Amino acid sequence: MDQPEASFSSVEPRDAAARELLLAALEDLSQEQLKRFRHKLRDAQLDGRSIPWGRLEGADAVDLAEQLTHFYGPEPALDVARKTLKRADVRDVAARLKQQRLQRLGASSSVLLSVSEYRKKYREHVLRQHAKVKERNARSVKITKRFTKLLIAPESAALESEGPGPEEEPPPERARRSDTHTFNRLFGRDEEGQRPLTVVLQGPAGIGKTMAAKKILYDWAAGKLYHGQVDFAFFLPCRELLERPGACSLADLILDQCPDRGAPVRQMLAQSERLLFILDGVDDLPAPEAAPCADPFEATTGARVLGGLLSKVLLPGARLLVTTRTAAPGRLQDRLCSPQCAEVRGFSDKDKKKYFFKFFQDEWQAERAYRFVKENETLFALCFVPFVCWIVCTVLRQQLELGQDLSRTSKTTTSVYLLFIASVLSSAPAADGPRLRGELRKLCRLAREGVLRRRAQFAEADLEQLELRGSKVQMLFLSKKELAGVLETEVTYQFIDQSFQEFFAALSYMLEGEGPPGAPAGGVGELLRGDAELRCHLALTTRFLFGLLSAERMRDIERHFGCVVSEHVKQDVLRWVQGQGWGRARAELEGMQEAEALEGAEEPEDEESEFNSPLELLYCLYETQDDAFVRQALRGLPELALQRVRFSRMDLTVLSYCVRCCPAGQALRLDSCRLTPVQDKKKKSSLMKRLQSSLGSSSSQATARKPQASPLRPLCEAMADQQCGLNSLTLSHCKLPDAACGDLSEALRVAPALTELSLLHSGLSDSGLRVLCAGLAWPRCRVQTLRVQQPGLQEALQYLVSTLRQGPALSTLDLSGCQLSGPMVTYLCAVLQHPGCRLQTLSLTSVELSEQSLEELRAVRTAKPGLVITHTGLDSHPELPTSFSSAL
Repeated sequence: MDQPEASFSSVEPRDAAARELLLAALEDLSQEQLKRFRHKLRDAQLDGRSIPWGRLEGADAVDLAEQLTHFYGPEPALDVARKTLKRADVRDVAARLKQQRLQRLGASSSVLLSVSEYRKKYREHVLRQHAKVKERNARSVKITKRFTKLLIAPESAALESEGPGPEEEPPPERARRSDTHTFNRLFGRDEEGQRPLTVVLQGPAGIGKTMAAKKILYDWAAGKLYHGQVDFAFFLPCRELLERPGACSLADLILDQCPDRGAPVRQMLAQSERLLFILDGVDDLPAPEAAPCADPFEATTGARVLGGLLSKVLLPGARLLVTTRTAAPGRLQDRLCSPQCAEVRGFSDKDKKKYFFKFFQDEWQAERAYRFVKENETLFALCFVPFVCWIVCTVLRQQLELGQDLSRTSKTTTSVYLLFIASVLSSAPAADGPRLRGELRKLCRLAREGVLRRRAQFAEADLEQLELRGSKVQMLFLSKKELAGVLETEVTYQFIDQSFQEFFAALSYMLEGEGPPGAPAGGVGELLRGDAELRCHLALTTRFLFGLLSAERMRDIERHFGCVVSEHVKQDVLRWVQGQGWGRARAELEGMQEAEALEGAEEPEDEESEFNSPLELLYCLYETQDDAFVRQALRGLPELALQRVRFSRMDLTVLSYCVRCCPAGQALRLDSCRLTPVQDKKKKSSLMKRLQSSLGSSSSQATARKPQASPLRPLCEAMADQQCGLNSLTLSHCKLPDAACGDLSEALRVAPALTELSLLHSGLSDSGLRVLCAGLAWPRCRVQTLRVQQPGLQEALQYLVSTLRQGPALSTLDLSGCQLSGPMVTYLCAVLQHPGCRLQTLSLTSVELSEQSLEELRAVRTAKPGLVITHTGLDSHPELPTSFSSAL
């Protein structure tokens, strides 16, 4: 036998033979020889490891054989024993062991590399294998040239109900560019000195998670990452493993990535704390149907192997780097062991420009294309996603070569993808148009079948059945992969990007004919009405479907594909949205949490729900860019409630668009949300700039006086839009910065429908509340109900109370949980009796008041019987002791 067998079931006889040879050699030793062997063995090292003396002292031949086999593995133990026998001057036994081993196990076993020797060989193999990456057009480029750094934001601090006040609030976490230092920080120690064993890289489709994971593997092999911490790193594409036919073990998967089948896998696995597994695309992992795998040599399904790694049942000391889409981490929480999360945020503006100049080989074309996109704000914003950036560059390059330019603005991801398909169709000769459109229809059916059945790999037979093998669409949109099989090479195909498969799956519903009366057109109900796990899996496909429903996109489809798109799809989707009722259910939950907060209870520390339906719905509605459709859809959701969302800039853009389209009577509630997007990490300013700033030059003073930009400005502008029907806004535990209060104050002056504003434990500062009061006092302000629940406010409450004299519409004021001093209550009572005060209801629940303050409030209630004042102390009878004394 020249090489060890691939299957580990055939390795077992070799292991047994090695054990027999070892035990026989040790039993041939005399007591004196055995003693010398033990003493020499404690100094024998393999890969820097030796057996502790406590396990060797007093051990007999059987015990020594067991210790050697357990510590080094059966066959490497023979090498250690033979070398130790020679050092113990028992050369005859050593020579006999070498000869017997050669006879029983063959020559190859005696030249197996040690772990330390194989480590170098494996690193060199990884560098060769991953030095180049295939682009979507099948062109291979060096990973060091193609990789453009992304922004990666560390896990934000937990959003707590009673966090630090505005003065002591920590600065927001900054996103870091994905260089070697950032990658090293992923497994850095936390504040308590603990190093995470599982790191989750999350982000939307196409954001570059897979490319970042491959760059991490490459940088490790180049010696730039985890130096002295990781001996072997393995890249496991989850989707391929889940579709892998037959059973396999983790050891088999490791061997597949090694340069040969002679890898010392057992010794590698014996030091699991020195291993790194990169699990790419864990969101494809289905719900567990069986116990996770616990044995690295057990042949089983890919799902059980992955489940064992994720749950730390399998190799608990190994490091895991997991990539997943943003919607999936909640579903994974129960399967992961103490994960550390980081968010991939895509390209910064600076990195977008770098990507353009890397993509275009011609610098003139690169400059022209970048300038065009930079002037198109919406399109430029979408390019933070690397895959979208690639599509835009591909289309621009084609049109520049043809002397054309983009003819219209693309506002959504769906429109960018459709623009790419249109460019493919328009570039084909007119005579090939009908055939190409027919092939695209078939490709859409293939994509939908794969998405619904969780398939990413397609056999040649699948393509032949649809007559797609060798077609132009196969060349354009499918990548070919060859795997060495038992008898012959196995060929599979997959879409050039998973998001493309999901886009074509959504497009398939638009290209189908009208179904029977009363039935959802094109089977769209199968997409929309699946169980919770399937809904999460189909999130991007659903979003694309919404994007294709706009009138403009439907016209594009009809023009490019030569068919009439049925309106039944749009109507069925609309009915599905209106039947969700997410807002009402979440509103009841928030009401319960508000009551708990007033009683001083802490909010639950759970992460986002496993599928944040309201936010995902808003993304779907944003994709339509159809104001009338969005307004009609939102009528079925009277309250939109978002909880524990760390808003990105894109999240705020999406929310703002939907708020602008709100129907009359709509309510928006943001609970425990971070409204300040994670910022890019900026380099420290130069010494000269810092000196100029400290000297207080006129330019720096002008900059200081300039109002700070607020991330809430788009949302506030949407509320002020004359078509916006939002009548209620609640910000609970959201930590409002002063800059946001300024924008909110401006919106209060002109918002056409906003009649209710609730600011509950949102970190308001005195200056922030003063700015808000200016908006509330504006003559055109329509706010009738104001709730401010924020302890610690003192000075600004005076400004708030003063607005009661001039507030044109304010009729209900809730100051529950605030702190009111005696003089403040006296001033409040004076304002309440002012002729211009129109307040009808005042709530002071949970406000500590002195007996004198209560007497003053009772006097106001007597003087103004139409004013309802709520406080538990107002209904007591403090005058009872006095009257009782008089009676005596």
